Amino acid sequence: MSGAPAAPRDNNFDALRLLAAISVIFSHSFLIAQGTQDHEPLIWLTGNQSILGLCGVFVFFAISGYLVTQSWERTASAPRYLMKRCLRIFPGLIVALIVSAFVLAPLVTTLPLADYLARPEPYLYVAGNAALSVKVHELPGVLFVDNQVGLVINGSLWTLYYEFLMYLMVMALGLTRLLNVWICLLLVAFGMVCVGVSAPAAPQASGFLAAKIFDLLGWLWDVGWLLSFFAIGMVLYKLRGTRVFDGRVALAAVVLLVASIFIRQFILLFPLTGCYLALWLALNPRIPPLRAARWGDLSYGLYIYGWPSEQLVIWLKGGHAAWWQVFGAGLLLAGALAFVSWHVIEARALRLKPRTRPAPAFAANAG
Repeated sequence: MSGAPAAPRDNNFDALRLLAAISVIFSHSFLIAQGTQDHEPLIWLTGNQSILGLCGVFVFFAISGYLVTQSWERTASAPRYLMKRCLRIFPGLIVALIVSAFVLAPLVTTLPLADYLARPEPYLYVAGNAALSVKVHELPGVLFVDNQVGLVINGSLWTLYYEFLMYLMVMALGLTRLLNVWICLLLVAFGMVCVGVSAPAAPQASGFLAAKIFDLLGWLWDVGWLLSFFAIGMVLYKLRGTRVFDGRVALAAVVLLVASIFIRQFILLFPLTGCYLALWLALNPRIPPLRAARWGDLSYGLYIYGWPSEQLVIWLKGGHAAWWQVFGAGLLLAGALAFVSWHVIEARALRLKPRTRPAPAFAANAG
């Protein structure tokens, strides 16, 4: 995940984003090596409710909600805000897509190189995914491993579409002066409804207009499924000047997190538990800031290169490898690619961002 705009380094956002990205790579190692995530530790711990990597995605969204809301309030200009968001997501993504389509896939494909390059799919893959559409997610003759995900070039990219939509949502709320704590709380509530309740089903016999309405509702429910995790970050940013980041609240969140496993509402309540705790840890002044970005902000690069790196590892192993081999080697390769991506592509692109005005000073009370 792109994470969000750069933040002052007197917090642990960098460390949490790094852990979130590694958790995604960890969970994907089971899916790629075994064709299933049934043996992933958090699946066992939560009684088949969630994998660790999905929690990593939720934490990414919560951090984005907090920092992107901050970015809008510091910018208050739609063109400058959009430029910042685009410079954070697209340069690194486009290069990763090109590497996948024209370096990784030609190495793996069973087609002759000339035949592969003559097919439209590699070009559609780059163009479509650069537009945040994952409709093309396979490439000609490319099979990494003989299981249900063996054809998928990059199974991590699906979240970027929803993240960018939420960037646009923040901008729209800001432009209409509706970016306030009450609207943000409503967004959290709506997102939790989307998690807890299935989307309305279309009637079997309906007209064209009714079908389009139900299609729209289905899309809204899909977007809403991730909304509460992003919106809780927005809420906590808006409440940053209060005692919301309090040790007693954090303790209550831990108790509720444990209880959510037993009442089988782990994902539904995760915005109020795991996401809150992640931001509390990031902003707690009693926790010394870790130098997680000493070699660069690698979290986004790890996220977009993790899956193809693990696919390459299992392909090099002849389609058979233990999950820990896929995870370990894949993490090393993704880390190297993320390092290059940050220093050669992402950091240089971010230098083009318009300057941000100083934010009002609010100390987070993380007692």
